[in-house]
Amino acid sequence: MIDEIIAWLNESLGWVLIVTLLTAGVLFTVLTRGVQFRHFGTMWRTIFSSRGNAGQGVSSFQAFAISLASRVGTGNIVGVAVALTLGGPGAIFWMWVMALFGMATAFIEATLAQLYKIRHGEDHTFRGGPAYYIQAGMGVRWLGIVFAVALIFTFGFAFNMVQANTIAGVVQGTWGIEPLWTAIVLTLLAGVIIFGGIKSVARVAEFLAPGMALVYVLLAVAVLVVRAGDIPEAVGQIFAGAFGLDQALAGTAGGILAALLNGVRRGMFSNEAGMGSAPNAAATANASHPVQQGLIQSAGVFVDTIIICTATALMILLSAPDVYTPGVTQRDVSATLTQTALASELGTWVAPVMAVLIFVFAFSSVLGNYTYAEVNQDFIGGGRVANYATRALAVGAVFWGALQELGTVWSLADVAMSVMAVINLTALAFLGVRAVEALKDFDAQKGLPPMERTLVIEPGSKLDKAVPGDMWREASPTRVTS
Repeated sequence: MIDEIIAWLNESLGWVLIVTLLTAGVLFTVLTRGVQFRHFGTMWRTIFSSRGNAGQGVSSFQAFAISLASRVGTGNIVGVAVALTLGGPGAIFWMWVMALFGMATAFIEATLAQLYKIRHGEDHTFRGGPAYYIQAGMGVRWLGIVFAVALIFTFGFAFNMVQANTIAGVVQGTWGIEPLWTAIVLTLLAGVIIFGGIKSVARVAEFLAPGMALVYVLLAVAVLVVRAGDIPEAVGQIFAGAFGLDQALAGTAGGILAALLNGVRRGMFSNEAGMGSAPNAAATANASHPVQQGLIQSAGVFVDTIIICTATALMILLSAPDVYTPGVTQRDVSATLTQTALASELGTWVAPVMAVLIFVFAFSSVLGNYTYAEVNQDFIGGGRVANYATRALAVGAVFWGALQELGTVWSLADVAMSVMAVINLTALAFLGVRAVEALKDFDAQKGLPPMERTLVIEPGSKLDKAVPGDMWREASPTRVTS
């Protein structure tokens, strides 16, 4: 009965999310004049020049790495496999669409997180995110608390269960190790880092997240080079399935609608744009202009979906029909589908390598997920006792999740994610224009390198009315006009 209730909630909320996410993505793309396209180069210049701006806190690059650690996980490997088995190759096209428009949504929510961030204690870090900008921007603390509770449950509990569940499945499938032993090892590893707090997670994520993404992409490139001649056909399957040109490719249960729904769901789980999660990491960064972190987080969506998810999808599609067949391959094999596809192309030696890589992917997501949970626990209050309780919850979820059924865990995560997204997107509808004003100020300083631009607040301007508190005003210089 629980599975039936979860399935009904997923179906109901799924279509609400499709409409609201696409609407938000298109709207913010228009309002920002296509920030994700016209500032595409600026994103990368900002990322590569931001490692040294931390001071005693968290740098923009570290905040990017934390969000990347959470984004780049099982959603990129198992999630893509689930999308292909349930929605067919066409689901990948809708993942692309969600990512390209979602980059604008990610920009808005991360910029707002910077605008509304607050100083946290004496550890030289910041806190912020949807709960904070809902309270300060909309004046509705109770809704901020509802969001914070939903996020703590989603990331501190449900998503950590998903990551641990995937690790246990891969380890058992590769080495025959029982999930109980995997759960014990995972719990110990996660506990050591998580109980060190957000700075501890940032130090680990700074090296772990980019490194794992690079190794995975190199493996994918090896497959694509070997099968270069078959890539056009695989891409053709994606487009044919997306528009129902081939019913067998469109999806296994509902044709083009199955491709659309599963592409959007898995795309959102993977890149998190609009969900309200990544802004919690964005707010922790010590940036000189809110837009800097908005651009960095927008680039994270591109890396996650357009690069890594596409690499996974192509590897699986190129393994057809030996490993994957649209409409035939079932969801039950999703946990190891990518691993099997890689082994079929590069040899059996790659299976244990992929198992280790999936372990690292999922484990890094556990660390990123915890960071989001603690930021929102700080919003609700409770001090150190509450923080330690949140850490214990996150670590406990890792242990329990490793022992559960995959289908139920994924479905539960979908429901929790949907609730979060609806609340966050409502806030963005009210406050998004303030991020647009910050972008106009950033654009007005186009003669300066991205990392040298600072928020300039002219008294009485729209930006003056949009920026809360005094934190950004303290650092705001007087604009010199000719």
